[in-house]
Amino acid sequence: MDILLKLDKYIKSNIIKPRESKNVFRKANSNILMEESFECSSSMVGSNINTFIDNNKNDDRFQKLLFSYIDDKQLKDSDVYNKVNIDRRLFSKIRNDNYHPSKDTIILLGLSLELNENQIEKLLDSASYSLPKNNNRDLIIRFCFIEHIYNPIEVNELLDNYNCSLLN
Repeated sequence: MDILLKLDKYIKSNIIKPRESKNVFRKANSNILMEESFECSSSMVGSNINTFIDNNKNDDRFQKLLFSYIDDKQLKDSDVYNKVNIDRRLFSKIRNDNYHPSKDTIILLGLSLELNENQIEKLLDSASYSLPKNNNRDLIIRFCFIEHIYNPIEVNELLDNYNCSLLN
């Protein structure tokens, strides 16, 4: 089957329309409100928020996961960043600093590592990003990981066919 036809079918069967996503959000919010309908003093809320942040902050989670993928595939750093034309200095920042890369940079790294759909979702999530199913661009990128389309030029061609912004 032609890849564009396959992509079109994938988008049509997986996109979540705005009205559907609002209903999902409303349901989630109403559950939260029902579950947490107790009163707190403002100082207690502040304390709880700070405790929550301290307990859940994991600044190096993305770096650990990225470099575990690189090690698992027995690749050199240069193999990874050269494959998708990521600047060596940017890659060095990711490795050595507590640098938070853009979503597109993470997607490019995922393409370079030839990750599967679950792995790219996990990597994006580790940096607080996602590939939601409410827009064509993210669905096309998700489709590429499902279909093992790892060449950034091919991914950009598919994005361009749907007038989506290209990976930079």
